[in-house]
Amino acid sequence: MTATAYPELVDGRRDGFEQGPWRVEVGSSLRGGASCNLTERVLRVPAGVDGSSRVVRAHELMHIRVSPFLTRHVPVDADVSSRALECAEEYRINLLLGRLGFDTSSLRDGSERPGGRRLAEANQWNEAVCFLMAVAGTGGETEYIRGIRSGQPTWAPALRAIKKRVLEMVEGLGPAQIGDTSLTDEGVPRGFADVTVPIARLLSRSMGAAAPEGAESLRIFRRSLEPSSRRAPSGAFAPLVFDQSMTYVDRRRRALNRRPKPATSGTVMRYPNRLLVDPLQRAFARKTPSPGGVIVIDQSGSMDVTVAELEQLLRCAPDALIVGYSHRPGDNGSTPNAWVLAHRGRVANHARTGNIGNGVDAPVLRWASRQAAALDPVVWVTDGQVTDSHDHPCHSLSLECARLVQRHRIRLVRSLDEVEGALRRRPSAVTTFGRVGRLLSAAR
Repeated sequence: MTATAYPELVDGRRDGFEQGPWRVEVGSSLRGGASCNLTERVLRVPAGVDGSSRVVRAHELMHIRVSPFLTRHVPVDADVSSRALECAEEYRINLLLGRLGFDTSSLRDGSERPGGRRLAEANQWNEAVCFLMAVAGTGGETEYIRGIRSGQPTWAPALRAIKKRVLEMVEGLGPAQIGDTSLTDEGVPRGFADVTVPIARLLSRSMGAAAPEGAESLRIFRRSLEPSSRRAPSGAFAPLVFDQSMTYVDRRRRALNRRPKPATSGTVMRYPNRLLVDPLQRAFARKTPSPGGVIVIDQSGSMDVTVAELEQLLRCAPDALIVGYSHRPGDNGSTPNAWVLAHRGRVANHARTGNIGNGVDAPVLRWASRQAAALDPVVWVTDGQVTDSHDHPCHSLSLECARLVQRHRIRLVRSLDEVEGALRRRPSAVTTFGRVGRLLSAAR
């Protein structure tokens, strides 16, 4: 005996979805063996009459009833991962089925524990967080977390904390709220906006955090799951993203910056007296290149660079490459975190403000060191405090920056007023530069 599904009979949506002919394919009740494509109207479901097949069919039909069918119905949010949205929507469907009386424990297929173990052994924390929601509400999450614990024991308490927070978020919600397809003012189905999106945002924040490895880091992670709380540490720098929208104007460069300097060869003998008094007999003249170098400015917090300050910097280093940086905590690459303020006489025509956090200290120092010509100084305007992509201090990242400073002989200053002196080799006491300074001092 076989059963079939009739997706054309699913009705009641309030988001403009129009029913039409569907193609129904035979799938299975195993994980990944059933699917629903709302765009092309293809439904793949098991044809069995057992309880598991029945609930799987109900799950896919519920997608037809409540899941967004247009791309514009899914909010574009740089802080929310598409994978997190996918798994959070799976959880909403299972939650709705449970509220309607379906036995969602039938959705377990025995793959949860070995699947969790594989993710843990592969050190895939991000997918471990997301897949938790794909099995949550089916009773399979217990076996899944046991599988995780067999490969990464410290992950299990963090995943249980995520599950607990999600249950608190949906507590008291009825089927009408969970499955509401009426559109909000932003054009998003209400059930999706009120349930799926907040859970996906929580998952995305957890994915961006480093997996907790001890009691203290677990405490911080649990606290980060609370509403309006600070993100847990990521333990890593963010990718460097330059602002490509910056516009520049040419700055008039003064010839007085190119001063003649004694040399042992040339086309004009400008200093004949040096043939007698200079051991190297540097009687010829050569013009020195305009002062340059690379100036890296930490613009986290309230550190802004005005046009007047840029002009002052360019008076002492007309050919300098000046770059500012600051990362928005938790951003996944949609917001620029570095910008060129001046380069070879071209200067930005407006000031650029920071994004609160540091987040890219080492990546921008590496980039600056690659741009510097031979013997060009690299000056870093900083307080010596280094933070990860979530703006948390991190010893290993501070150590990484200290090693870059040593390797590339980067000169540290605390303010723009000190840049000119640093370009002329006036060293500052490294002990005044926070964590990086203390690491540099200890290495001497």
